[in-house]
Amino acid sequence: MSLLFNLFADNILPIIIVVGVGFVLQLTLKIDPRTLSRVIFYAFTPALVFTILASSEINTNEILHMAGFTILVSACVGTLSWFLTRSLHLKPHIASAFILVSTFINAGNYGLSVNSFALGEAGLTWASIYFVTSSLLINSAGVYIASVGHTSPSKALLRLLKVPSLYAIPLALLVRISGVSLPITLWRPIDLLGSAAVPSMLILLGMQIARAGLPKRGKLVILAAGLRLIIAPLIAWLIASFMGMSGVSRQAGILESAMPTAVMTIVLATEFDVELEFVTAAVFVTTLISPLTITPILAILGV
Repeated sequence: MSLLFNLFADNILPIIIVVGVGFVLQLTLKIDPRTLSRVIFYAFTPALVFTILASSEINTNEILHMAGFTILVSACVGTLSWFLTRSLHLKPHIASAFILVSTFINAGNYGLSVNSFALGEAGLTWASIYFVTSSLLINSAGVYIASVGHTSPSKALLRLLKVPSLYAIPLALLVRISGVSLPITLWRPIDLLGSAAVPSMLILLGMQIARAGLPKRGKLVILAAGLRLIIAPLIAWLIASFMGMSGVSRQAGILESAMPTAVMTIVLATEFDVELEFVTAAVFVTTLISPLTITPILAILGV
């Protein structure tokens, strides 16, 4: 029990405290989180992705390996959630919402933080690859699922092309391949922006939770939470074994797969009018109870 408490205190509690700061700020100051969200999306996150990929010692093949792992896990969880919606005979909008909250994870503000605390810089590097890949998935496949056929694949692709982190990847790889060292005058501001990403994401998460309200469709939310927090990491564990993953990459991949529902699903639900109350409730509940599932996973992984 003491081991679990220490893992919680060292890796999860610091995150909860920072999230709590965002929660209190939202309750007291009523800040519009969209402004902070855009700053994170367009400035902090691309800088973080660039600095991590450009400076890491992970080779390109390993990066592709983690990206493939992320896609496989997401595809398996998404397929399973689709079968559940069919067996439950859910209406199209409810089905789309259920698939969204079950499949797409908070790999950014929560996942990067957990991996950074638990696995250090190496874990953060692997987790960032997972995060970028999952971001591309939610901005393409996620948009298509949320639109319930009302948005064409071409429009989903256009949304994908607007993701700044997408361009940080080839730029970082170009720097790695060329062996060019960026001048300090250029590297330091990029590094500073990237350093602001994780704490800002946690503040934003707290603000979003404060705005979430009480859960709706309780039984369906619980089912989605079980799929997201318990079944998904089990699937990731099997896929990691199948792909021969080991060490920190395996730990980071499974940890990321155990994260709660992505805050971005609320954005998609709002834009496409897809059961916003249910989606918001799923984000709130999975985030709230995730320490109870992530802490033992940290212990099992031997962190």
